[in-house]
Amino acid sequence: MEKLKSSMTNMVLVLTGVAVITGCILAYVNHITSGPIEVQKAKTLADGIKSVMGSDELSVSKTDTVKQDENGKELTYVIYQTQDGQKKDLGAAVESTTSGFGGDLKILVGFDPEGKILGYTLLEHAETPGLGAKADKWFQKGEKGDIIGKSPEKQLTVSKDGGEVDAITASTITSRAFLKAVNNAYAAFKATPIDEVEKTDSVQLNDKEE
Repeated sequence: MEKLKSSMTNMVLVLTGVAVITGCILAYVNHITSGPIEVQKAKTLADGIKSVMGSDELSVSKTDTVKQDENGKELTYVIYQTQDGQKKDLGAAVESTTSGFGGDLKILVGFDPEGKILGYTLLEHAETPGLGAKADKWFQKGEKGDIIGKSPEKQLTVSKDGGEVDAITASTITSRAFLKAVNNAYAAFKATPIDEVEKTDSVQLNDKEE
């Protein structure tokens, strides 16, 4: 068999062939994994909603989105209205994103019908491990920066700025960003009356397989 001559044309053909094959493989892998990834995302969201609302016995009956412009950047807030088994309003879980020290900080905050904070969880962050990342625990009930049970009707701020919330040690910027995300989530929650939210596909919050 004659050895393939080394030339620019042959090199281009080989590289093109490798690129095409690699692209096909990647497309196939993406097709195979996209389904399980979406299922996992839905489960993570469902678990997060139950966690921040402080109850396993609830369902998401309605969702809505509120868009706000912040320094030229459009931010989107997603509001998940929740009910118990008797269709009683339990409040809502709100997704909120703001800019932290290392990048976007995305949280999920639960509010009761009066607007008091029931709980929160971090969904995404790029904060410094061991410092800014402490926001996951720092503001929880019983911790130094406890915000559970508070209402952001009067915006929550760190004590360094004249507020009542203790900032994470050596992470004031992250603390400010976190509280801003909570305050913005509250504003989106209050801007979305229950009777004005259009019903959409509900989020499954049970653990039973269909």
